[in-house]
Amino acid sequence: MSKDAVESAQAPARTQAAQAARTPADAGDAGYSKDLKARHVNMIAIGGAIGTGLLLGAGGRLHNAGPALALAYLVCGVFAFFVVRALGELVLYRPSSGSFVSYAREFLGEKGAYVAGWMYFLNWSTTGIADITAIALYTHYWSMFTTIPQWVLALIALAVVLAVNLISVKIFGELEFWFSIIKVATIVGFMLISIFLLATQHKVGGHTPGLSVVTDHGGLFPHGAMPVVLVMQGVIFAYAALELVGIAAGETAEPEKVVPRAVNSIMWRVGLFYVGSVVLLALLLPGSVYSADESPFVTVLSKIGVPAAGDVMNLVVLTAAMSSLNSGLYSTGRILRSMAMAGSAPKFTARMNRSQVPYGGILLTCAVCVLGVGLNYLMPSQAFEIVLNIASLGIISTWVIIMICHMIFVRRARAGLVTRPHFQLKFSPVTEIATIAFLLICLGMMWNDPEVGRKTILLIPVIAVMLVAGWFGVRRRVSKNTDKELTELSRSTN
Repeated sequence: MSKDAVESAQAPARTQAAQAARTPADAGDAGYSKDLKARHVNMIAIGGAIGTGLLLGAGGRLHNAGPALALAYLVCGVFAFFVVRALGELVLYRPSSGSFVSYAREFLGEKGAYVAGWMYFLNWSTTGIADITAIALYTHYWSMFTTIPQWVLALIALAVVLAVNLISVKIFGELEFWFSIIKVATIVGFMLISIFLLATQHKVGGHTPGLSVVTDHGGLFPHGAMPVVLVMQGVIFAYAALELVGIAAGETAEPEKVVPRAVNSIMWRVGLFYVGSVVLLALLLPGSVYSADESPFVTVLSKIGVPAAGDVMNLVVLTAAMSSLNSGLYSTGRILRSMAMAGSAPKFTARMNRSQVPYGGILLTCAVCVLGVGLNYLMPSQAFEIVLNIASLGIISTWVIIMICHMIFVRRARAGLVTRPHFQLKFSPVTEIATIAFLLICLGMMWNDPEVGRKTILLIPVIAVMLVAGWFGVRRRVSKNTDKELTELSRSTN
């Protein structure tokens, strides 16, 4: 073979090696089945948009902020859409079950992936505590369960969902599909009932529904603008599961077809389910009637003279909380496996069972949730709000990292190093910077809440110290794994 022929043969290999270096394959993606169908991912996206934050959390927020809560949901929903659109573009660039942790590894390095992964774990492990707390609260709605301690009900819920999650990803997808069908059908049914009550002026709990319910009880801002600002981080929590689309895409055969459709439909879901529901709730009853201890939908339906309506709705929101907990175990299992393969998470979290489920990471998340059972035992009345605020720290950091990764990705695309897919987040980097600024402002506003928010802010230095200490504990293993991957990559290209 001539020298020219040898060089011609080597050139594509060098090009492929350079491309591989820019878009590394995530070792954590190996071993998964591709059993999630388009309908599964679409309904997982819907399920992410209807969770505990709306079905339970909206009650306490309506009580504190009043009808202007709808504006808070709208504003936060727009920025949530920007985040999931950016993540969707990264998914089409390179689908990965490690999702944003895998992208952080590529664009921010191993330290960025380490922070992204553990903050996401903080998010979902504490969200899991919020979910089991919600399940216990929902169950106490029925008198036959009121004598059972809240922590016992929380522990039972955790055990049931853990058993379901360990079976297979296909079973997870099917459960989430039907959970989401139930949630969507219920919300639509509630909205139709609410519109009927408004049209017929049927009294709800002694109040005639309509604009008068708002104007006669303090208007749009009955307690001023500050309570609306203060609930923002709780509203962000309501949108927290939207990023599940990115993780689920790693276990579907056709992400390039499924992801754009799922992401694009999120915006109208936000407008319909969140903003529409809160507007209707505000028109039916004064904010002071709603409570943090009961779903606002249950509150309304229990007051229209049909006792069974409240029972049915309570069963549905109980299902929604179980769905959220199920999703949390699913996502953290995949994220922790991606981290473990890189060396930044315990080795056992990389283990998979015969059904190709990463059970190690799922069990670690459950271990933290067990601590939440203890919180329900010690502080049953405050457990939900405490973990909600802590979860917000994880959500905000995760979303900020996604937007930073997307900015770097776009910068590299403009430099000709990577190619952007046709599905794009527009007006970069303005959109990312505006989203990051909004999220940081929401974080700072938590300081104005001395009861829970300020204490949550004070946790940031503690979490930072723990992350730094943890990094020093794993950095040698991470470096060793990185060298091993580079060696294997070098061998495969030679």
